[in-house]
Amino acid sequence: MRFRLLALAVLLLPAPAVAGVKETIAALAPNALVLVVDAGGNELVAQNADQPFVPASVAKIVTAWLAMEVLGGGYRFETRFYLDDKRVLYVRGGGDPFLISEELAPLAAKLVAAIGKAPITEIVLDASYYPADLRIPGIEDNNEAYNAVNSALAVNFNTVNAVRKGDTVRSGEKQTPITPLAISQFRERGPKGRGRISLGQDPDVSLRYAGELIAAFIVRAGGRVTGGIATGAVPAGLQPVYVHRQSRSLSEILVELLRASNNYIANQVFLEIGAQRLGGPVSLEKSLQVLNETLAAQGLASDIRLEEGSGISRNNRVTARGLTRLLALFAPHADLLRGRDGGANKTGTLDGVSTLAGYADTRGHGRVRFAIALAGKSGDLRFRILRAIESGL
Repeated sequence: MRFRLLALAVLLLPAPAVAGVKETIAALAPNALVLVVDAGGNELVAQNADQPFVPASVAKIVTAWLAMEVLGGGYRFETRFYLDDKRVLYVRGGGDPFLISEELAPLAAKLVAAIGKAPITEIVLDASYYPADLRIPGIEDNNEAYNAVNSALAVNFNTVNAVRKGDTVRSGEKQTPITPLAISQFRERGPKGRGRISLGQDPDVSLRYAGELIAAFIVRAGGRVTGGIATGAVPAGLQPVYVHRQSRSLSEILVELLRASNNYIANQVFLEIGAQRLGGPVSLEKSLQVLNETLAAQGLASDIRLEEGSGISRNNRVTARGLTRLLALFAPHADLLRGRDGGANKTGTLDGVSTLAGYADTRGHGRVRFAIALAGKSGDLRFRILRAIESGL
């Protein structure tokens, strides 16, 4: 009898705790959208939870889940290099989102080892894997790095990090050579002092920068480039002399994507999903088709509506119940989330939008899934709500 009474008391303990958390959240942010769900799907806290909201970068969780479903964590992006009998080097981009300087250095060394140190007479860039008229909803034409254009062949996230003093421009990174286009772009659009800018919305500009930087790394690796840079298609029948497989697996890329909340990486990954499932070249429509079909198979088609993969579009909409259900599907990959507070969560921020979603560990209910959305500048408040959930449940 005593054991039964003790067991009953333990079962009754969470109810006051849940009520206290609800009161705390209501006092902190009565207009906030908050949903907390335990492992069994029971809703512990539901405040204004029926209202669809703009997820901002929380949408990247959806992209990461879909990428793991379609591509798999071991997937690696590829960039192909071809050499004709006149030593014209053709580079065919494969949408690699992480062709950064630290990747280009070993890439160039392997390429030079494969083709020898005789002069390269020209570099021809083939970006046909992506349509020339590709536009991502929500991306604006300005200097902000988070508005970088997506491309089949781009380096350093289609951005330039430099330091400008008067007319003098030098690289802002010791690992990155400065190139003529980087100098001219930073003189024209970069801030005084140190900063990072996007290369704008002209795909030819970003493609030429990729060519210049690849050439610079070939020279660093002991090769020679005597000719110019052009765009064009790889000749039919020409076989690659070197295929570079990204050193980072998709799982590793997703960790960086979610940690840094990089819009460029998110949509590179999102575009690859459609091309791998439905065939290349990439298109936003293909990836949206794959997304919507996969969501529909999970009964989530009406709860998650995205028009791109990064969350930058204000036309994206999710419901809290849909998002927490998706978090249940994403749970085997929860370790990919590295929140700024050290937790397994992801923030989202747009002007007038603050969101937070992920997993929280509680004493009384174990690991729970949660979604939080607030209006206005409420970046710290979303974490105060999360602390109330973690400490009170």
